[in-house]
Amino acid sequence: MEFFKKLKQSSGEEWAAYTEHQFTEGLADGSLPQAAFKEYLVQDYLFLIEFARAYAVAVYKSPTLADMREAAGGISAILDGEMGLHVKLCAEWGLTPQQLEATPAAAETLAYTRYVLDAGMRGDLLALKVALSPCVIGYAEIANRLATYPGALADRNPYSVWISEYASEAYQDVAAKAKDHLNDLAARYLTKEREDELISIFREATRLEAEFWEMGWKVGATHFE
Repeated sequence: MEFFKKLKQSSGEEWAAYTEHQFTEGLADGSLPQAAFKEYLVQDYLFLIEFARAYAVAVYKSPTLADMREAAGGISAILDGEMGLHVKLCAEWGLTPQQLEATPAAAETLAYTRYVLDAGMRGDLLALKVALSPCVIGYAEIANRLATYPGALADRNPYSVWISEYASEAYQDVAAKAKDHLNDLAARYLTKEREDELISIFREATRLEAEFWEMGWKVGATHFE
């Protein structure tokens, strides 16, 4: 069994809570309150800044030049691609990149990003990529599923742009390559003794991903009352 699949199976409850969170269902049918999406998107912008730093740590931790290039590609995908989507969507609310950067980070943002960076600083490249994988690969899985919902990609759905971005061939390819690289690292460096440690890292990172959705959902929940 490939390593990423083993990680998912060992964290089934956490993975389902993350990838099938009610926040994501609200993206698919357009029912998610705008306030919830705005809270998430602004915090995700701050999150991506720290994620880019995590990939910079990955460059330093890389044992081979090929690993360094893979990590550098991750930095570019975030800084030159993914963050652009956030800037574009936030501009519709009149928010500038400077205002986004000046926004205080939520507790959930700090908890998740610090956890990932700590995993990378204390461990090796494999441990860091395990911590990164729920986000990188999970978003592709979530968007791919949401894109199959009736009307999810229609212009009338205010969140169709977000779904389209992460369901796109370009992002699906990013996620597939991240999964392949994780499996390759496991083939090179995984030992039986490390499995429980790495599963624990993956499970916690996945739990923190679900908490990130919950952060936005709580803001939106007040609009349902």
